[in-house]
Amino acid sequence: MAVQTVDEYIASFPDEVAGRLRLVRAAIIAEVPPPAEEKMRYGIAAVMLGGRYALHFAGWKRHIGLYPVPTLPEPIESEVAPMRTGKDSVNIRHGDDLPVELIGRITAAIVAQRAAADG
Repeated sequence: MAVQTVDEYIASFPDEVAGRLRLVRAAIIAEVPPPAEEKMRYGIAAVMLGGRYALHFAGWKRHIGLYPVPTLPEPIESEVAPMRTGKDSVNIRHGDDLPVELIGRITAAIVAQRAAADG
């Protein structure tokens, strides 16, 4: 049976990965205007941005992924670039330090871009 909530999703991972996912989740939620709406979409966790858009985060065997992460303004893009694995994908390997502060800045930049696009 598929998980129904973000809490269930995170709890389905080994403790170390679940702990990293909780930190990613907190960093994202801290930058989203309240109330932050969370849901499962496409089988992974999502935090809704303005009810229409979402920033997804997912645990995998070797990394945590953030999706979609559009091209961001400098200097953030230069910091994100080494973790990009696709046009809108950012992967943070489990063996690397978790860049919680950077995840917050990525989220803040995405929130700002989407607010500007919505006018």
